[in-house]
Amino acid sequence: MSNHQSSRRATPRVKLPLWAVAVLGGLAVILLLIVVWITGSWLFNTVREAVASWNVTDDPFVLPDGEGGQTSGSLGSPLVSSDSPSSGGQEESLSPQVFQPWSGTERVNVLLLGIDLRCGEEGPTHTDSMMVVTIDPVGKSIAALSLPRDLWVEIPGFGVNRINQAYFQGEAYEYPGGGAALAVETVEATLGIPVQYYAAINFDGFVDIIDLIDGITVEVSEEIDDPTYPDSCYGYDPFHITPGTHDLDGMQALKYARTRATANGDIDRAARQQQVLTAARKKVLSLNMVPRLLAQAPQLWRSLQENTKTNMSLEEAVQLALLVQDIESDVQTYVIDYTYVYNEVTPDGQMVLVPNRDRIRSLRDQIFAPPAIPTPVIENLPQLAREENARVVIHNGTATFGLASSTRDYLLPYGINVVDIGNADDATLTSTQIVDYGSHLNTTRYLAELLGVPPLNITYSTRAPAGDYDVLVILGSDWQLEDSETTTP
Repeated sequence: MSNHQSSRRATPRVKLPLWAVAVLGGLAVILLLIVVWITGSWLFNTVREAVASWNVTDDPFVLPDGEGGQTSGSLGSPLVSSDSPSSGGQEESLSPQVFQPWSGTERVNVLLLGIDLRCGEEGPTHTDSMMVVTIDPVGKSIAALSLPRDLWVEIPGFGVNRINQAYFQGEAYEYPGGGAALAVETVEATLGIPVQYYAAINFDGFVDIIDLIDGITVEVSEEIDDPTYPDSCYGYDPFHITPGTHDLDGMQALKYARTRATANGDIDRAARQQQVLTAARKKVLSLNMVPRLLAQAPQLWRSLQENTKTNMSLEEAVQLALLVQDIESDVQTYVIDYTYVYNEVTPDGQMVLVPNRDRIRSLRDQIFAPPAIPTPVIENLPQLAREENARVVIHNGTATFGLASSTRDYLLPYGINVVDIGNADDATLTSTQIVDYGSHLNTTRYLAELLGVPPLNITYSTRAPAGDYDVLVILGSDWQLEDSETTTP
C-alpha cells in the first residue's frame, strides 16, 4: 500500500439523531447534485419542515462498526470530521445551523471528477470525466463546461500531458492535496479561472445513486454498439443501445455515459455525461422521490462515504444547495468540442486533442465572466455628487493624445471637480478604472454613469492617494469621447 493510502484516517463511527437521518437523505441527494448540477435544495426545505417536530434525541442512527468506513480502493470523504472536541473522534452530529443562506457574492466554481477506479484498486488512477460547474450568486445562473479527457494541457510541475493524467500524477507523486488538488490546479491553469471546490465520485458511487433513484430516462439520438466496453476488472462488458427513449438503471447509465464508440469519441461522451446528469437532476427533483430518499438515507450516506470525496464541508454543501433554490433558469451546458480543439499525434504516438486557446478563451469568457451589475438609479445623483465636492484627477491610460484634457472639459459642466490631469504609467489600458480613496460613493457612481464604466471597474482603497485628490480616473481605450451621446446639462 502507498504512503498516500496508508495516511488516510479511518472514518469514525457515526451516531446521529433521528432528525439528522432525514437530513442525511437530503444531504446525500445534495452531494449527488453537486455531481448533478448542484441543485435540488427544495429537498432540504421539505425535509426540514417534515422533521421540525421530531424528537431529536430518540432513535439514533448508528452505522455498525466497519460500515460506512473506507474500503479498499474507496475515495474517502471529509464530510464528517473526527476533530470535534465534543465528540472525541467517536460520534458526530449535525446542527440545524448548517441551514444558512450562502452569503458570498463571488462566482463559485466546482470541478466534478469521475474517477476510473476498478476492481478494488488501491493505487493511483485516472479521471474518466471532468466537468466544471459554475454558479453565479449575483446573476442567478448556473452553467457547466465539460473537458475531454484527451485535452493536451500543461499540468503544473509535471509538463504537458492529457488532462486526465493530472489526477493520476497527483496521487502517484503524493502531491499536496492529492490528485484532486493537482486536477484543480490544472483546470485553473488551462481555463484561467479559480476553482474553489472539487467533488470526485467513482463508478460504484455513480451506479449506486442512479439505482437508488430508480434509474433515469434519456433520449438516445444514435445507435451505439460497443463490443469492447471495459468492465470493472480489465475485461469486456459489451454495450448496445438503439435510438429512442430508454429507461436506464445505474450500470446502463454508466455505460451510456462512458462509452466512446461514436464518431466523435470523447467529445460525444462529454455531451452524453451532461445528458445523464441532467436526467438524474430531473428525476431527483420530482416530488415523489422525497419519501424514498428519506427511507434510504443510511444507504445513500454509506455509498457517499465510500465512493465520494470532496473538499466541500457539510455546511458549504447545504448552503450552496440553498443558494441554487433561488436560481430559476435552466443549467447552460457547454462542451469543449471540435470547435475548440483539433486532433494531433504526439511524437510518442499518443492521440490527443490540442486546444485552440483563442477560441477556448472566448468560450471561457462567455461562461465565466461576471454579468454587468447595473448602477443603482438615484434620481438626485448629480446633486449628491456636487455636495461631496470630491477632488478628481484624470490620467490618460491610452495612446490618444489629449484624451484626459478633453475628458476634463466634458466632465466640468456636470459639476465634477476635476483638479488635475496627467498620463498614466501604462498607455495600453483597455478598460477605464475609477479608484475611490475614501468614501465618495455618489461621485464614483456619477462618474461611472457619465463615462460608461461598469461597477466592477470601481475600486475602493483605504490607502492614501499619491497626490492631493480623492478620486482617480484612469482612462482606457474603451472610453472614446466622440462616441458619448450624453449631452451637457
